[in-house]
Amino acid sequence: MWPAFLALIGLDGVIGTLLPPAGGSWSFVGAALFGCFANLLAIVVLSVPLRAVLRRRRPDLPKVVAMDYSGTIVMALISGLLLLAGVIHRPRMQAEEHAMADAVTRAQAFIGARAPGRFRRNVMFVSTFTIEAGSVYRMCVPSVDRAQTYCVIVRRRLPFARSVIFDGYESNAVFGAGVN
Repeated sequence: MWPAFLALIGLDGVIGTLLPPAGGSWSFVGAALFGCFANLLAIVVLSVPLRAVLRRRRPDLPKVVAMDYSGTIVMALISGLLLLAGVIHRPRMQAEEHAMADAVTRAQAFIGARAPGRFRRNVMFVSTFTIEAGSVYRMCVPSVDRAQTYCVIVRRRLPFARSVIFDGYESNAVFGAGVN
């Protein structure tokens, strides 16, 4: 069971990194730690009842061997559930990435057309603050000397021509500090 434990923790790290089951992204270490704790919890809680089922079906099986089998099965189920959750969550992540890219495009078009020249030169350096995931974002672009920012609010649900409005010169760092 313990070699499988180590291998499945590594697999959970890979699965969590490539297909995070929640949020935007997971680091390998974070996903592996999640897998480690989920596996330990599953071994403690679920492997004992599964061991009893295995021993009823095969009375000749020693307790230790039944425990190894049940622990390995439970850990494989945890990895499978992590994979399933990641696959189910993937379309939502892709939709949010598409929404963010669309919002950045709208903000860059607005800033490139209407902002003062000192901001237009940095239109490719967009700082984003998510107000409502998938629909409302605050985007800022620094001035050439980085002393000020030009900020807009992007509302994706509105038609393109009316979806972006100027929102002042307060940076997203300052804006975000007031929100959190």
